[in-house]
Amino acid sequence: MSLLFALALGVLTSTGVWLLLRPRTFDVLLGVTLLAYAVNVYIFAMGRLTPGAPPIISKDTAATLLTHADPLPQALVLTAIVISFAMTALLAVIAIRSAHANKSEHVDADDSELPR
Repeated sequence: MSLLFALALGVLTSTGVWLLLRPRTFDVLLGVTLLAYAVNVYIFAMGRLTPGAPPIISKDTAATLLTHADPLPQALVLTAIVISFAMTALLAVIAIRSAHANKSEHVDADDSELPR
């Protein structure tokens, strides 16, 4: 399970960074979104990967504290999802406005450097 999470985290992060370095605004938007997903996976993995563990401790299982799931990273991921959705919507609006104003989807918006 840990290897799967590490692989997913590595793929999301590397793909997100690669897309951030592209010269088009849509690629940058996708890169930021993938990096947000990678951060969510990282935060979720910090809560101990324990399949089938209950998120709430009962009086019977209070002695074994390592058998429960930590609810704090789950709450942080839910908050991060909302924030990343709002950030993605804001970046999409800015990218659309920039594309209409500059008549180009290029990040630098300099038409002289664009290939014809």
